[in-house]
Amino acid sequence: MSLRLIYLIYLIFIQLLSWLLLLARSSAAKDVELLVLRHDVAVLRKTTRKPRLDWADRTILSALIRATSHGVVGSVCRACGRTSRARPIKQGPGSDDRDRGRWETLA
Repeated sequence: MSLRLIYLIYLIFIQLLSWLLLLARSSAAKDVELLVLRHDVAVLRKTTRKPRLDWADRTILSALIRATSHGVVGSVCRACGRTSRARPIKQGPGSDDRDRGRWETLA
C-alpha cells in the first residue's frame, strides 16, 4: 500500500473518531464550546482593523478596476450571447422630446 493511502485512511479514521466523540458529549459541553468560539471571534474582530489606504493605493485600485471592468463586462455579454451595444439616441433637428432618454441598439 502506498504511504498516501495509509495517510488518507488515518485521516478518515481520526475524523470519524472525532464525530463519535462529539455525539457522546453532553449538550452543556457543546454550549460551552460555542460560547468560547464566539468569544474568540469577537476578540479577533476587535483586534483586526481595516487597512488604511493612502492616495497611491487608491490610484492603483482605481486603475485596476478600470482596466478589468471593460474586459469583464464585454466577456460576460459575449458569453450570454449578447453582442449588441446600446447608446443614447442622438438629438437631431428632426427629433422631438419623445426621443429624449431613449436608447438605440447597435448590432
